[in-house]
Amino acid sequence: MEKRICGKSGIGLSAMGLGCWSYGGGDYWGPQSQQDVDAVAQAALDHGINFFDTAEGYNDGRSEEALGNALKGRRHEAKIGTKISANNTEPTVLREHCEASLRRLQTDYIDIYMVHWPIAEHSVADAFATLNALKAEGKIRSIGVSNFGVQQLSEALATGVQIDVNQLCYNLLSRAIEVEILPLCLEHEIGIFGYMPLMQGILTGIYRTADEIPHVHARFRHFRGDRPRAGHGEAGAEAEMFEAIDGIRALAASEGIPMSRLALAWAMAKPGITCVLVGTRNLSELHENVQVTGLSLSAEMIGQLDALTEPLLQKLGSNADYFLAKRTR
Repeated sequence: MEKRICGKSGIGLSAMGLGCWSYGGGDYWGPQSQQDVDAVAQAALDHGINFFDTAEGYNDGRSEEALGNALKGRRHEAKIGTKISANNTEPTVLREHCEASLRRLQTDYIDIYMVHWPIAEHSVADAFATLNALKAEGKIRSIGVSNFGVQQLSEALATGVQIDVNQLCYNLLSRAIEVEILPLCLEHEIGIFGYMPLMQGILTGIYRTADEIPHVHARFRHFRGDRPRAGHGEAGAEAEMFEAIDGIRALAASEGIPMSRLALAWAMAKPGITCVLVGTRNLSELHENVQVTGLSLSAEMIGQLDALTEPLLQKLGSNADYFLAKRTR
């Protein structure tokens, strides 16, 4: 598995990482077997996948607990990224929550500690000063952010703290970061962790119409704002999205490549992407996902995929928050 350096940190991460949101089980993804988590973590390490992404907010900390259990005996082979919720970034609370994550993960350091969403209720300067202090103490190795837009990332950079990564939604159907955020990250040598590379299963090609998609996976700005789980209030871009999906499906079929593999390969090949985070719940999913490491897309193929999804990019615009209309700015 190819390794890439995360920002200025010197930390080498596999180009594909495991997204651990489902671990521990919860309302969004349903039950998750610890036995499967253990098996996936062990097999991932055997395949050269060394990055595991979690958060204190995933299933009320149970994701961190499950991952900590799964990595017992092999923690030294793994790189762990976890995230603190933005409303927990007051300095004293931040320290307490960092310690709690360390306990759940059964480790004495976190490789990459990220602020999960932009800070609105607390001092940005105080939060990043505290993160920097935790780094100096050896409790975290690298500082990152998640879902920060240009203005929010600029505010964080103005604190003078070294930020090594911005974790953002990025896939063939969600390319907003290419407009403004990605260039800013490249300018400041900030790596990008791309999450939802398969758009929560939509880019596997199993759905033919928007109405087939479960409500829980149809809450993004791609869909009409009147859908039950949507909170964005926008018109959506369902026609443009399924026109793109049909084109990607046809291209994958013509090349004899599973659509999901093509989508992952595209995301991994894009400039500035340090690691693509793939939610992986069992060994079957892992074995399918790792097949992408043997797939190298030509510049022509990448150009075709870009062209197929350009109308959707133009319709949805440069706002990289696909959940709420104005949270990322």
